[in-house]
Formats: sequence, C-alpha cells, structure tokens
Amino acid sequence: MGVKERRARQKKFLRQEILDAASELFVRDGFENVSMRRIADKIEYSPTTIYLYFKDKAELLEKVCQETFERLVLRLTKIMEQPADPLEKLKRGLLAYIEFGLEYPDHYRATFMMPFPEGFDKEKYHQPDSPGMQAFAFLTRGVSECIAGGKLKAMNVELGAQTLWAGVHGITSLLITHDRFPWVGKKQVIHSMVDTLVSGMAG
Repeated sequence: MGVKERRARQKKFLRQEILDAASELFVRDGFENVSMRRIADKIEYSPTTIYLYFKDKAELLEKVCQETFERLVLRLTKIMEQPADPLEKLKRGLLAYIEFGLEYPDHYRATFMMPFPEGFDKEKYHQPDSPGMQAFAFLTRGVSECIAGGKLKAMNVELGAQTLWAGVHGITSLLITHDRFPWVGKKQVIHSMVDTLVSGMAG
C-alpha cells in the first residue's frame, strides 16, 4: 500500500471515529450538552482536527443520520435483489432492520429516537431521493409486491408500510433501551413480532 492510499485510509478511519464518538455522546448526554471539544477529547484529538472534517456539531449529527440510513439501505437492497418469495423477502427485510438497530444502537438512537435540535433541516430527510426515504421505500415496495402476488390483502400501501415500520421500530427501541428486561428470548420476541405484523396484514 502506497503513502497516498495509507493516508486516505487513515482519514476515513478518523472520520468514522469522530462520527461514532459523536453519536455516542449525543445519545448519552443530549445534543445541546455536547461540544466539539468534548467529542475531540473522547477520541484524544484537538478540536481543530475535527473542524477539518465537519464545520459544526449540527453537520456531525446530519452525517451520523445520513450514514445510518445509507448502511441500512445497503443491507435492505441486498435482500431485495435476492430471488425469493415476496413475503419471505419482506420478513427478511423487517428482521434485518431490527438486527441493524441492535448492531448499531448509538447510531440508531441518534437517527430514530432522538428529537432533532432546533434549526436542524428535517425536510431534506423527507425528499424521495434522501437515504431515509430510500430505506422506507423498501417497505412500500415490499408491501406492493406482496399485494400483487396475493400474499397480502389489498390495502393502502403507505399505511401498510408505516404500520410495519411502527412495529419494527417499537421492538428495536425496546430491545435497545430495555436490554436487561427478562425477555423470553430476544430472537423469539423478534420473530414473533415480525410474524404477527405480517400475518395481521395477510388476513
């Protein structure tokens, strides 16, 4: 590996380290209580170094959310591209969403469970080409394909997709925030939730 490639990899690694530290602090202490200096202290760099990558903490939060959606879209896209029964693909996607949240709990909480700070541009996340709406499009596409294939009853596709999202977000949030609860078995609860959501829409 050449010097140029090594430097590029180091820059990418440091950028990711900054994002990971920011998401953890935002979730733990609240966006308003976190400064760029605190983020710098956590990763043992100077604030000046962070400003080389991000102009302020609002941009940091935006990039945390964007990165989270992009990772999720990549995971869901792989599922959608696999040849399979549409209902099975929908279930796999719902399970993948939950597993993703449990794998990246700080990023998930910062993106889906933390209120946006004042002045944060929320509207861009509702644009059709935004990573967030691309992730949601998996649900609308999955519901549409299941209806077309006779796997789900005819319904308002947007309502069906939003219902599924509300369900999987609920169980993901509970498992993240109440991990010490005496669950019967996390995998059992996850699969039961997905099966119940889908079967309720199939009836």
